[in-house]
Amino acid sequence: MLFSVMMTALLVATGCTNFTEQDKQAQAGAFSSEPKGAPQTTTVPPQSTETESPPPPGPCVDPDPNVITTCLASTGDLVPGDAQGATTVVAERTTGKIITAKRYSEHKVVASFDVDGSGDGGLIAFAQSPTYEQDRLLYALITTPTDNRVVRIAPGDVAKPILVGIPKGPMGNMGAMFFNSANELIVATGNTGNPAAATDPGSLAGKLLSITSLTSGGNARPKILASGLGSNVSLCASATTSSLYIADRTAIEDRLSVYSKSGLKPIWTWPDKPQIAGCAVAGNAIYVTTTRTKHIEGIIEPTPSKPTVQKPNVVLKDQYGALGRIAGLPNGLLQFATVNKQYGKAVSTDERVIRFMPSMSPLNERD
Repeated sequence: MLFSVMMTALLVATGCTNFTEQDKQAQAGAFSSEPKGAPQTTTVPPQSTETESPPPPGPCVDPDPNVITTCLASTGDLVPGDAQGATTVVAERTTGKIITAKRYSEHKVVASFDVDGSGDGGLIAFAQSPTYEQDRLLYALITTPTDNRVVRIAPGDVAKPILVGIPKGPMGNMGAMFFNSANELIVATGNTGNPAAATDPGSLAGKLLSITSLTSGGNARPKILASGLGSNVSLCASATTSSLYIADRTAIEDRLSVYSKSGLKPIWTWPDKPQIAGCAVAGNAIYVTTTRTKHIEGIIEPTPSKPTVQKPNVVLKDQYGALGRIAGLPNGLLQFATVNKQYGKAVSTDERVIRFMPSMSPLNERD
């Protein structure tokens, strides 16, 4: 998903937001029955990409010019920090830090959350308030010792709960989030290793949720848009078709689905279970990363006139090890993170964030 940036103000801000006043002003908007994606996608703060710092000394220098940053802890969510993809904003899943960096620059901590980073939990996903310029609020999906929950944080403050009680498991906690509108936060939750919970209407595990009560401490039950999600759930919205895609893993296959009013409609499945870790829409294609097979695979995005998709094309293979989350820019550029410390064979510069421009759109261009 595309994220613009205004990071400078966030990095220098040290005061606390008045949450009482924020809560008085926050109002739930009308429910949008079908998430539209890109127009209100989360944004994260602009940094200049005009100059590149000289290489620092030490073991964290990667000679690959496509590597944006190195020596991260295990990664979670990430977003491009500028239109050229030279800056990244990435979550360290196990430390609870949101970090911004560009090539050869120091890691700058944007926000920090107290998390339980065991298994695949921790700082899972984050999103910037649609009114960020006024309130400086960041929202996050995190794991605590007792649950998974949605929280928000202001500069200099501690995280305040928005929705608590999402089930937590030893694995299967990974989910995703984005703002569909100023008053609607879409959150996808993992099944925590329990497929029965994903189909249980009383459980918030394995669900696509619409949260319109954004006041801290409210904990209003969200609307369930879809059920039956698997593990390692990721979301990617298309500005071209206004479609919302969901990638996840089930016991029998990995899959890429599109959301509709009637639920989830799979558009491609992988019975060999390459361990899909993330999805992104860039240009006219949907891309997925895989952890086990270490691929980026691409599919031309379906349209009403061409709803059928063909076999995904591998556009990157075995170059950076086990791959995690991925994000895309309208110009076709991709950013993705490695997860070698947990799932692969780590090198001295892991974990890394890499920018990558596929040499061609997967398969054939639309006529």
